[in-house]
Amino acid sequence: QVRLVESGGGLVQSGGSLTLSCAASRMSFEIYDMAWYRQAPGKERELVAHITRYGAADYAESGKGRFTISRNNAENTVDLQMNNLTSEDTAVYYCNARYNLRGYDIWGQGTQVTVSS
Repeated sequence: QVRLVESGGGLVQSGGSLTLSCAASRMSFEIYDMAWYRQAPGKERELVAHITRYGAADYAESGKGRFTISRNNAENTVDLQMNNLTSEDTAVYYCNARYNLRGYDIWGQGTQVTVSS
């Protein structure tokens, strides 16, 4: 069964850093576009960062200059390095894999990030 497992969430002080990691299994990872989303309490899920199968990355305005998404096709992982965190970044972060040609859209279970002010 295709699976995405996030790790690296936790509690961090404002101004601190965290790196989230997503490990994919039982899928041809290299063909998927990968992304990180987040959902804060009472808010809709929103895109944080996206990286194409070719390695091109883009970011939501909220993360530009602070977040870096990267992928390792040899290890089937995608990471999100987050710096200078604020309480606004508190949310459950989800890993997403998408292969539009086949309509594949896969989600992880999420990992909680809490930033204390």
